Amino acid sequence: MNRIAVAIVGDRFMRPDFFVEALERLDGARFSIRTLELPWPDEPMVHGYRDGGLAGLKEYLGDPGEMAQFMSGAAILVTHLAPVSATMLEALPDLKLIAVSRGGPVNIDVKAARARGIPVVNAPGRNASAVAEFTIGAILAETRLITRGHAALSRGTWRGDLYRADLTGEELCAMTVGLIGYGHIGTRVVRLLKPFGCRTLVADPYVRLEPADAADGVEQVDLDTLLQRSDVVSLHARVTAETTGLIGERELGLMKDGAYFINTARGPLVDYDALYRALAGGKLRGAMLETFAIEPPPAGWPLLALDNVTLTPHIAGASLTTVRRAASMMAEEIRRFIGGEPFLNPA
Repeated sequence: MNRIAVAIVGDRFMRPDFFVEALERLDGARFSIRTLELPWPDEPMVHGYRDGGLAGLKEYLGDPGEMAQFMSGAAILVTHLAPVSATMLEALPDLKLIAVSRGGPVNIDVKAARARGIPVVNAPGRNASAVAEFTIGAILAETRLITRGHAALSRGTWRGDLYRADLTGEELCAMTVGLIGYGHIGTRVVRLLKPFGCRTLVADPYVRLEPADAADGVEQVDLDTLLQRSDVVSLHARVTAETTGLIGERELGLMKDGAYFINTARGPLVDYDALYRALAGGKLRGAMLETFAIEPPPAGWPLLALDNVTLTPHIAGASLTTVRRAASMMAEEIRRFIGGEPFLNPA
């Protein structure tokens, strides 16, 4: 059997060796594998949401010319962040499959690949459990003042005042939590919230509530109703033309006075200037932000200076479970490609 040429472009999170190990577990397949490791996350990726990016690509890393040279001659490309543009595809006549180990292949010109008959597969839900767990921690960190207590103690200040009735947070069992988006992550957050005993609302116009969740008292409502009724609003939607700027001045104005806002999804979903005004002016009691319109956010960004905001550097999906699951998903798609079987997750 001839060896199939595979080019693997990983990074310091989705390390190439995880992909290699997953491929080597496939029965009967023989590969000629070359690997390349990009410096993300130690070096930031390009965010095309802000500046249009390379031929419309979003969230990628790597010089197009260098990437095309590395991929040259490969029949299969396995990547996490490397860009594949229409121009690059012209220089890759041997390429037959692109496997992207992320939830959305925004670093690939999928339309151009289809035009050349090159299927693109990706890994939806690869980090769903990691982000869902992180979301629960984010809600608790903000609503129970964990972040404020830590920040003060790290500066040598003992904030005993956080025990005051006018400052301390409510327990989750006394709150209504609204989830915007009911996909891979949103459904898991619903499941994890149940033991806390909170009331849970879901807004997603494209998905119906699962019978088990409905039986447990979860309610599906429209977005405005969710914003008006929730003590905590948590974002779990994907970035599309429809959802870009989904949470702006009007939506924040609909939220309860003193409510909390959580974003472990994507920065372009939110008007951060409007969010700053809502937090600085006291409309919202607090926010937890894991993603930003620009990453990393610029020095001096006003939201960084607020003491009622918990901030993390886009790490919700960072777990070794995510890495192993994504690598296994890519290997399974490649097995199906070799065997002539339908893909599980075609882009």
